[in-house]
Amino acid sequence: MALSPFYRVSDALPSAPGVLLREEAMPGQAEIDAAAESRRILYTSIDARWHSGRIPVSGAFYLPAGNAPARGWPIMAWAHGTLGIADVCAPSWTGWRPRDATYINRWLKAGFAVVVTDYQGLGGPGPHPYLNWQAEGRSVLDAVRAAIGARPRQVSNRVFVAGQSQGSGAALGAARLAREYAPELNVLGAVATGLVSTFPAGPVSQPVRDSSNMFLAFAAGGLRDDGPQIDEIVSDKGRQLLEAARSGCTADVARLARKLRVADLGETLSISRERLAGLRLPVTDMPMGPVGVPLFIGTGLADATIAPVRQHAAVSALCTAGNRVSWNRYEGHGHDGALHGSFDDSLAFVRTVLAKKKVANNCSEIAPPGPPGQRRADLPFNDD
Repeated sequence: MALSPFYRVSDALPSAPGVLLREEAMPGQAEIDAAAESRRILYTSIDARWHSGRIPVSGAFYLPAGNAPARGWPIMAWAHGTLGIADVCAPSWTGWRPRDATYINRWLKAGFAVVVTDYQGLGGPGPHPYLNWQAEGRSVLDAVRAAIGARPRQVSNRVFVAGQSQGSGAALGAARLAREYAPELNVLGAVATGLVSTFPAGPVSQPVRDSSNMFLAFAAGGLRDDGPQIDEIVSDKGRQLLEAARSGCTADVARLARKLRVADLGETLSISRERLAGLRLPVTDMPMGPVGVPLFIGTGLADATIAPVRQHAAVSALCTAGNRVSWNRYEGHGHDGALHGSFDDSLAFVRTVLAKKKVANNCSEIAPPGPPGQRRADLPFNDD
């Protein structure tokens, strides 16, 4: 089903990023019962992938119930995980999966306004540069700008960013970009679960990730512009998956992959992995250096999607670069389960920062984890 006209703009866009273009009420969602307001928003941002200039980006904005404190609600900018690359996958349009809606609600109950970007090209016009932290980080920061501008008396400029999986790179990217891209925002800390970011110059090396999700990256801005594009390098099975990705969401692509019995990324392509290596963009690669704010990283030790050893490599790089990192690991929690499994610790971290107290730094204690352990079926939203 096509998105409503809300997501399209025919007039010239304001020159500044983070300007709220329009807002409207969102349909209620049972899991989000702590919101006094639930708004769909459209705001300006900057295209950091194709450098086309100003673009509209969509998202959602929630205010907690009750009276705002004198300084206004602190704001949590949450970056969601993989949903797809087609416009119909934009959560501001489709609504949230129960896991994500419940997570948003927990921040509202804790006294935070919550803003969630759909990301560039997911809902708004143009393609969605999946996993590109430079683009997604800007989408996060400009959503915060729009939210503060929309409710200046209710929302304070005390900002935290958080993200899960795909969104972990967006959140870490937003924190890294904030000082230069949005220096007026008072970004205080970052929370990342299911960490997808990679650091090629870090002290622990890992092979390039070739999961099925990387196919989505190749289909949406993850290939060099001066080489063949995805339509030219897919196999017959890959072409069917590409069509599904362009019209449906990740569940649709996964169902088709099972039907086609696609077991490996290589089956979706008509070229060798060696040639692919020369075409791909390093969309999750970050440079070494300080992020600028304290970091909370949550890792499920039963994560089979982004293995704990990969997340350890990223944490090691962040620590080596001198960042203050609290790396928390959760036995029996998979990729999905770590989001809620880490919430209490994430909230404690955020409240410590708000109280202007020093957060824990366990960089000196980290050690390589083993392979993913057994996932516990009794934990909430611990499906993967």
